[in-house]
Amino acid sequence: MNNVEIPAGLRELLQGYTVEVLRRRPSDLVEFAVQHFTRILESQRNDRPAKNCSGKPARKGGVTFETKLDKSIKNEEEEEEIVKSTPSKYSRRVSVCAEAYNPDDDEDDDTEARIVHPKTDLQRCRLQDACKDILLFKTLEQEQFSEVLDAMFEVLVKPQEHIIDQGDDGDNFYVIETGVYDIVVQKDGVSVCVGKYDNKGSFGELALMYNTPRAATIIATQEGALWGLDRATFHRLIVKNNAKKRRMYEAFIESVPLLRSLELSERMRIVDVLGARGFKDGERIITQGESADCFYIVESGEVKIMIKSKMKAGQQDNTEVEVARCSRGQYFGELALVTNKPRAASVYAVGETKCLVIDIQAFERLLGPCMDIMKRTISQYEDQLVALFGSSVDLKH
Repeated sequence: MNNVEIPAGLRELLQGYTVEVLRRRPSDLVEFAVQHFTRILESQRNDRPAKNCSGKPARKGGVTFETKLDKSIKNEEEEEEIVKSTPSKYSRRVSVCAEAYNPDDDEDDDTEARIVHPKTDLQRCRLQDACKDILLFKTLEQEQFSEVLDAMFEVLVKPQEHIIDQGDDGDNFYVIETGVYDIVVQKDGVSVCVGKYDNKGSFGELALMYNTPRAATIIATQEGALWGLDRATFHRLIVKNNAKKRRMYEAFIESVPLLRSLELSERMRIVDVLGARGFKDGERIITQGESADCFYIVESGEVKIMIKSKMKAGQQDNTEVEVARCSRGQYFGELALVTNKPRAASVYAVGETKCLVIDIQAFERLLGPCMDIMKRTISQYEDQLVALFGSSVDLKH
């Protein structure tokens, strides 16, 4: 890959799109991409800003943006200009996008000193609550997430305080615990508020990921509390570890029989939403009768699937019977998601076991093409139960 030449302008183009995605949180990335690049194409062809923009940015989490059409179009045009060129004051950073952080370029830095900011039990509890829905942390393993929490520090802010300023170098990534924050961009000396964060969310990751100047100014409108993560720790724990995990999971996902029928792009979308969980020998992973919230793929180790049934002669109440085992590359937990019923069995780890996890929303959105395969597997489950108990009633209640 070292001999592959990146076309001129590609990084700037993708960076601009990434900025817009993270600012506007569109619900449909493909449709948003079409709109974004169409505006750029029309601007290049006509040497004037695009006059038509279909679809409003979706609202998600605690972030909102201006919704009046005139302001929306004007702000989009202004933000595109900011992405294309920074103010003259920062002209020395014009080609800084070429310096984008590449985790592959770093040598193994496991010996690097860990940053730990002491916290009270109450502070850590508040921090965990603030971070539980942060997308960048979703794919971290528990040990990595704990290290992130150790490294974060509390920042108390006052009304009108500037947290970050457009054009400055990136130093920290911020997670919002409380407070309302305006998102302000500036062009030709005029400041325009393009949206706000309302008591949740995060900001500041773009400058750290791409080594670019801050793309906007964030101003507190009231007293609030933030949690900061320094640049070095962000690179080491978030960017680098996520890149390593993605490479590992890409190869693994390609080896999972269930997913072989998917297109490459579909498998990559699954990789992006995967989480990982480790289980000790004998630990219960899912419980029969409980509602379902996720789907599992065994990455290493083995699990056994146990069912309680009163149908077998001589069987005591609440006695579990083993009906199957799953090892590397096999999956479980899909039955309740496909049938929209409670868990039909309990699953236990056999030895040290590691599973990849997909939550119910991603399961429904991304695994539609695999549904026929899973339904055929359910029929096999029923055949197994008939052989064991004389009936498959357990799957139907």
